[in-house]
Amino acid sequence: MNKELVIVIDFGGQYNQLVARRVRECNVYCEIYSYNTDLAKIKAMNPKGIILTGGPSSCYEEGAATCSKELFELGIPVLGLCYGAQLMMHVLGGRVERAAVREYGKTEVKVDNTSPLFSGVTENTICWMSHFDYIAKMAAGFRAVAVTDNCPVAAAECAERKLYAIQFHPEVLHTVEGSKMLYNFVRGICGCSGDWRMDSFVEEQVKAIREKVGNGRVLCALSGGVDSSVAAVLLSKAVGEQLTCVFVDHGLLRKNEGDEVEAVFGSAGSYKLNFIRVNAQERFYEKLAGVSEPERKRKIIGEEFIRVFEEEAKKIGAVDFLVQGTIYPDVVESGLGGESAVIKSHHNVGGLPDCVDFKEIIEPLRNLFKDEVRKVGLELGIPEHLVFRQPFPGPGLGIRIIGEVTAEKVKVVQDADAIYREEIANAGLAGNINQYFAALTNMRSVGVMGDERTYDYAIALRAVNTIDFMTAEAAQLPWEVLQKVTSRIINEVSHVNRVLYDVTSKPPGTIEFE
Repeated sequence: MNKELVIVIDFGGQYNQLVARRVRECNVYCEIYSYNTDLAKIKAMNPKGIILTGGPSSCYEEGAATCSKELFELGIPVLGLCYGAQLMMHVLGGRVERAAVREYGKTEVKVDNTSPLFSGVTENTICWMSHFDYIAKMAAGFRAVAVTDNCPVAAAECAERKLYAIQFHPEVLHTVEGSKMLYNFVRGICGCSGDWRMDSFVEEQVKAIREKVGNGRVLCALSGGVDSSVAAVLLSKAVGEQLTCVFVDHGLLRKNEGDEVEAVFGSAGSYKLNFIRVNAQERFYEKLAGVSEPERKRKIIGEEFIRVFEEEAKKIGAVDFLVQGTIYPDVVESGLGGESAVIKSHHNVGGLPDCVDFKEIIEPLRNLFKDEVRKVGLELGIPEHLVFRQPFPGPGLGIRIIGEVTAEKVKVVQDADAIYREEIANAGLAGNINQYFAALTNMRSVGVMGDERTYDYAIALRAVNTIDFMTAEAAQLPWEVLQKVTSRIINEVSHVNRVLYDVTSKPPGTIEFE
């Protein structure tokens, strides 16, 4: 993509995706790279700015993640965040030490409005701190432009070299004016014009896909979820009849979802796609038998998907390309593109087998966040009720069932989830919650039903609100709704005698259970 680019260099911070997401909110394209990325490669990408993320290390310790002094001598504006700020000072000759008082959480920060980084920011603003080291001595040429009661250098700048260091996290929502600070950096200091738009993205992708595919045949892995649906319609716009969409019903879908997907995209639907439904429930159950470890389940599901697609491709004849609805969080959480640990192997990224019988895999949404995918869907004319439908993971209920997956367990969680979604809709809450679902825990407990002892499963209910699905807060559902859902599940779903409500945020949890 011939776009203005800001690079996020990842030092293992938990908020690396958020940094990239906030930059894109400024209509500036952004990608994440590991701190191990060669400096020559960074120069070749010709970025307009560079942002260094936070990280779990102390920059002065042996073996800590680091960067070369040359990075700050490229003439490219650099913004260091938390660990990135400390590393900038350490590499350039300053001193970083363990703080006498650790700062964590919402903190009042006094900023110097004459700094271009804090232009238009309230003089006393609330920011999110998370550090046990501090900048004891600034590098030569820097001046402090923000302080707190416990942190003498909450931010520093060397305006002449366009180097900026912030001890707190402007990318998180708890930093009230953080988006304004990042806007000041990418649009002001870096001079980006803000040319990252979804309408131009669609045009560019359609053109690029046509050039890549030529006269080839394309198979799209269609799950019916938002990402794969948008990918399918985008490919249809690009190559038309050369595309065949294969929907694999792996037996891990929500209740009646297989029929619903076929109704939308099959021959009776409005999209006129070449659509094939493969009912593969039994083969997936057989592969998952006896497997309880989450990563193994994801990889088994990912490989089996590919094998089904390969079989269908042979039936179609000479299929060159496989299309997947991979999005950017899938890539980063699978440990690719940055330095953060593998959170979970997404079935379409880290779950792919080593050997794939396709000429090439096309992932037109690979560089987009979820909300950007939705914008693309609207640009393509996909109805809002499909674009804003509940997210559903590719491995499906396989990762909403803790422990071994069986057909019996699938039915339990399908029925419980259907009741939960129905009551959320009945209460008029569906539009106020970004994601909600029921999961089957691996916990069995004693209960009493009909004056008899039971020993059955516990269902966990999840409901979260989020802007970007990178962080999330548990939704505060009305007690009467939770009571009604609980009563219905226990009375209507076999093998369940207890219902729990998960109030964990992300982080430290994830939105899904496995």
